[in-house]
Amino acid sequence: MKKVNSNINLIKSLTISTLLLALILLVVQCNKVDRNQSSKQQSQLKLPDTLKVATLYSPTSYFIYKEEPMGYEYEIIKQFTKDKGIELKLIIAQNFNSLFELLDSNYVDLIAYDIPITAEYKSKITPCGEEKINYQVLVQSKNKNSTLISDVTELIDKQVYVEKNTKYQHRLENLNKELGGGVHIHPIDKDTLITEDLIRMVALNKIPLTIVDSDIAQLNRTYFKNIDISLKVSLEQRSSWGVRNNQKWLADSINSWFKNTQKANNYKDIHKRYFEISKINERIESNKIMIGKNKISIYDNLFKKYAKKIGWDWRLLAAQAYTESGFDTTAVSWAGAKGLMQLMPRTATSFGLSIDKISNPELNIKAAVKAIKSIDNSLKAKISDPTERIKFILAAYNSGIAHVYDAIALAAKYGKNPNIWTDNVREFILLKSRPEYYNDPIVKYGYFRGNQTVEYVDKVLRVYKIYQEKIPK
Repeated sequence: MKKVNSNINLIKSLTISTLLLALILLVVQCNKVDRNQSSKQQSQLKLPDTLKVATLYSPTSYFIYKEEPMGYEYEIIKQFTKDKGIELKLIIAQNFNSLFELLDSNYVDLIAYDIPITAEYKSKITPCGEEKINYQVLVQSKNKNSTLISDVTELIDKQVYVEKNTKYQHRLENLNKELGGGVHIHPIDKDTLITEDLIRMVALNKIPLTIVDSDIAQLNRTYFKNIDISLKVSLEQRSSWGVRNNQKWLADSINSWFKNTQKANNYKDIHKRYFEISKINERIESNKIMIGKNKISIYDNLFKKYAKKIGWDWRLLAAQAYTESGFDTTAVSWAGAKGLMQLMPRTATSFGLSIDKISNPELNIKAAVKAIKSIDNSLKAKISDPTERIKFILAAYNSGIAHVYDAIALAAKYGKNPNIWTDNVREFILLKSRPEYYNDPIVKYGYFRGNQTVEYVDKVLRVYKIYQEKIPK
């Protein structure tokens, strides 16, 4: 009897176990089906006809130069939408927090700006796109008579300048504690100088050292070939773009595209344009300013012919050409400007010069003079004095007239003379590199690296003065 009961209990036990196993298998299978269906549904989601993307004005993400939209993030997302055959709608947010507000409100689909990959931000977005590795670096000048710092311990007794109340100051203070003190830290008020200013001051040997993020340092090294940025002074920080957490399918689409595109030449070219190619045309600096007595260049007759059409001294037009290209018809800038007068392709075509003929010296000068005349006509209502207006025209030719209009508006707002370049509008085109100015409501065209335009105007006028002294009119 006991044996029978034992067998019965065994059968019951096996039956229950079998039922439990069957139930578990059913649940697993259902979950698998649900996941497969969810994955299938995600993969079947199509990209919108127009991808709405938020970013910020900055030297790396988005800015306008010579009326052309530019920026690393902008060009990458533009390439993505082009490859996918969809339209791009770019929205410029007011500040970093606004990016998330635009995303949360469904006003945009994607943030194309570096978002730190941390627990805080991963709760708000799903990271996607290129994962960047950033860190803080020491910026130092490569002087012939000095030895580069190669280890953080060598910072003891050194003078280091950083923006006040920033992560750079905090990192340097912590590093100083780790080293047991001895680093001379100079916090600079952000109202006086910004990161790019400090890098420039190191390059010009006005200050010895500063600390910045590696991507900003890489970008600025293309402007200043004498800076060294090899020494890391912080841990690495990962960052990427982001989409809403309920749009993983969009993140997957972007990630897949990046994976397949990163080795492509056009992708590599975009990176080189912003972080590798020098923004300094060394050929210009090495060329002779004149080719002989009473002769500036082999194109003097062309300068004389076309300068008449705008009422300019031909030597001024020649000075501008020298500053643009060093009289090299094959010159191509990092931004894509070409020829003697460094015309952007869109500018050239808008004034009747086809891209295949853009290097033709006469046609290049002819189109450039048309562009100058157009700028002159636009500025006449604001700048009545013809001599003064030349400075504004040169600035607009270099930067695009939009940034000059912004600088004029800022000068008027802050009590400066909007009709005078030197010590007035000139100062505000410089200030357009600072967030408090390029985010001002009266500014329409955002961030701009004004140093290059100010230096351009100064150089053209300096060369023109030499030509006036040495070359008969």
